[in-house]
Amino acid sequence: MKIREITNYIEELAPLHYAEDFDNVGLLVGSYTTEISGVLVTLDTLEETVDEAIAKSCNLIVSFHPIIFGGLKKLNGNSYVERVVLKAIKNDIAIYATHTALDNSKKGVSAKICEILGLKNTKILIPKKGIIKKLTTFVPSEKAEALRTSLFEAGAGNIGNYDQCSFSTEGIGTYRGNEDSNPVIGTKGTLHLENETRISVVFESKNEAQILRTLHEKHPYEEVAYEIITTENVHQDIGMGMIGEFEEAMDEQDFLRYLKKTMQTDCIRHSELLHKKIKKVAVLGGAGSFAISNAKRSGADAYVSADFKYHEFFKAEKELLLADIGHYESEQFTKRLLVDYLTKKISNFAIVLSQKSTNPIYYI
Repeated sequence: MKIREITNYIEELAPLHYAEDFDNVGLLVGSYTTEISGVLVTLDTLEETVDEAIAKSCNLIVSFHPIIFGGLKKLNGNSYVERVVLKAIKNDIAIYATHTALDNSKKGVSAKICEILGLKNTKILIPKKGIIKKLTTFVPSEKAEALRTSLFEAGAGNIGNYDQCSFSTEGIGTYRGNEDSNPVIGTKGTLHLENETRISVVFESKNEAQILRTLHEKHPYEEVAYEIITTENVHQDIGMGMIGEFEEAMDEQDFLRYLKKTMQTDCIRHSELLHKKIKKVAVLGGAGSFAISNAKRSGADAYVSADFKYHEFFKAEKELLLADIGHYESEQFTKRLLVDYLTKKISNFAIVLSQKSTNPIYYI
């Protein structure tokens, strides 16, 4: 099995186009055509992670955080990032990162937190924009149904819980081919009027290449007229954070103790106690202060995330309980998520869970 086959599986769970624009995801070191001997799954890629991969005969590291985030201008070993990349290259070890692609997955980081906490009736906290596109094309009316069906089969027309969604209008199309044209309908050099159907379908951006291939293969015209736009619609099943509910409400203190135990953290920094029950909880793995307002608007009783700054705790404004459980602690179960997922997909060699903690923060 080659690296490309493994990454294809990962990208079914966390397509790379789900990632935020600032991020650096995908295969960071190595070649997609390399044969795999083993896969080590980790939260971070450090020098000791590469050593662990060597010891366990794994030549692919699947990491949540990207070891290369900004640009690398040199490789001389003067930083831990450069040393990791150099060691990986010297030992023919590839590195793949998922980061915000997995953050934005409905079955990703925040979903795992919900599972660990036992939250029910979960949904995305911040549905993602820029994922839904719309294709509009024009086709002879007698061919419209066949083309529409082919586009549906290629992945177009899915909106939330509905599929085969489209909109069609009838009209008259005109065209005149030059001397090099070979019109399917009409005669070159002569203006032609054709009864046409205007078909519009929405689609998730990950399907764009397949949909365009299908359009050109199935459309009867020599030259296909179409346009694609990115809509302002949000995708309710893709995005940052999640919100869910406990079956039974908890007292705040009981909730914080449960959170500390379940998320295996040595420290929880929290906002002022409001002396109310906690039932509806928003969560977001990693640095999540940007979503405090979203958690408030969602009606959450508590928001669990990490890396809140001093002044950001004031944003609770007596509306909800903010709980900062630590960056590593909020994402620590992510590598187990990936191991379980890949193990179900692949059975002919081991998917190895890294046993090394990469948490750089210690408590006394």
